[in-house]
Amino acid sequence: MQRFIEQHTDEHFDVIVIGGGITGASVAYEAATRGLKVALVEKKDFSSATSSASSKLIHGGLRYLVNGEIAMVRESLRERRVLGNIAPNFVYPTPMMMAHAQKPLKNNKWVVKLGMVAYDALSYDKNFTWDSSKKIPTHRTISATEVLAREPNLRLPGLTGASVFYDCVSIFPERLTLAFLKSAIAYGAKVANYTEVQGFLFDASRKVCGVKVKDLEDGREHSLAAALVVNCGGPWADLVLGLASSGGKALRTLRRSEGIHLITDKKLISGKHIIGAVTPAGTHFFVIPWRGQTLIGTTDKPYTGDPDEYRVTKQSVVELLDAVNSTFGEGTLAYSDIRYTYGGLRPLVEDQTKETYTASRRYEIRDNAQDGVDGLITVEGGKFTTSRNLAEHCLKIVAKKLARPLGKTITDKQHLTVCAIPNLEAFLETARRDNPDFSPATIEYLSRTYGSEYSKVLELARADAGLAEAVDADGELLAQVVYAVRYEMARTLSDIVFRRTGIGTLGHPGEKVLQAVAALAALELGWDGARLTRELAITNERLSVPAS
Repeated sequence: MQRFIEQHTDEHFDVIVIGGGITGASVAYEAATRGLKVALVEKKDFSSATSSASSKLIHGGLRYLVNGEIAMVRESLRERRVLGNIAPNFVYPTPMMMAHAQKPLKNNKWVVKLGMVAYDALSYDKNFTWDSSKKIPTHRTISATEVLAREPNLRLPGLTGASVFYDCVSIFPERLTLAFLKSAIAYGAKVANYTEVQGFLFDASRKVCGVKVKDLEDGREHSLAAALVVNCGGPWADLVLGLASSGGKALRTLRRSEGIHLITDKKLISGKHIIGAVTPAGTHFFVIPWRGQTLIGTTDKPYTGDPDEYRVTKQSVVELLDAVNSTFGEGTLAYSDIRYTYGGLRPLVEDQTKETYTASRRYEIRDNAQDGVDGLITVEGGKFTTSRNLAEHCLKIVAKKLARPLGKTITDKQHLTVCAIPNLEAFLETARRDNPDFSPATIEYLSRTYGSEYSKVLELARADAGLAEAVDADGELLAQVVYAVRYEMARTLSDIVFRRTGIGTLGHPGEKVLQAVAALAALELGWDGARLTRELAITNERLSVPAS
């Protein structure tokens, strides 16, 4: 991967995509596979916002059945299967236990039973999998006694039983997004992070014909010409749209909701299931075994501030802790037990919903010609699971705007570039057998998170013994730092430890490890002492549990 902006001349694109989260990455990939000349620009790093703030789930959205959003649940269940097929090393089934109580009514065992029957019916094609090991069984209902035998720390008031069913997890959403970007690049797309859109280009008829961008790495400004621009700015989509209006006035206003997650090493669950619980107030959260720790989330609260100023607050953490303590263990999970917190903003399309928790996760693809801004398409809302299908729908509008036949999608029929793995278990077994000079933990981790590229990381480690040092319990190597810079467009320490590797995503890895990673990054990127100090300060702040 190379930042195209550094060598950009006067190339004209068919489509420019604004935003490097999963939505933008999916649209770029879909457009590139249809033969279009595509450029994607992201003002920060890929997956640095909403796409990195998920619960690691690829799911159908069981709770959306309550709102009657049957079509969206069906779409999500179909796309869950598609992602499991095209990205087998990233997405795979896992058992989930949804605990039931007498109240609220929507969590009543028999009410949920009806929902689970519908959920199974809507996922009728769930076992049309390319890898037979990924087949998913139907749900079953278990008694309160069996629930407590399996999960003795679960103490939901009025527990009446649980539904046990399967959904999918995404072991590293940021790298899954990167896999979409790499797949787009394989089809000729050009991408660049740290490239901020500062305005739009217009032709004589005031039609959008490109964007003005600034390369935040060197400060240079560029004009990128295109027949169409697709705004996939996520929580920033309305602000991007405002750049195209006269006087910068917003043409549409998004609603945003905050979702946060906690990671603790305190043992709350057996690790054999993801546990879902509904609070007496009717909201829900999950307790998820993840990389030997416990991941807890998510929340759903309105956010009305500047999305650039968003951060996780102590108040939000305490609210989630209170919900967890009312349901799990002895109710003694303390602030001091938290290793790491992360959060993000979700863009919502409704403007009439009273609470963000009940807001839909549907998406809207809007031709902004109806707002007086021709040449621009804006994507609003959506969720990680349905992003590929969203992109497919977006290309229907692109084809109409370009007045060109673009054929049918192929993105649901082929593996992502780094995920061409017909049988995951056989792939992992071969990787372990062929690389006995590395620990099984390292091979397992690298094989899953790098897919077919894992051997390139090992090559770096074999060429320099210092890079073969494992830095965490997962067996991650310092070689991944070098790989991130040389081949995956990492430009900051945060890019490396949060989005290219998992070194920082369980909490602070320790000063020794962080210093070693930063020193390698500085060497690869040519940082001076001041830049190195600044990068460490930014990353340490991000790793800190909020104090206010």
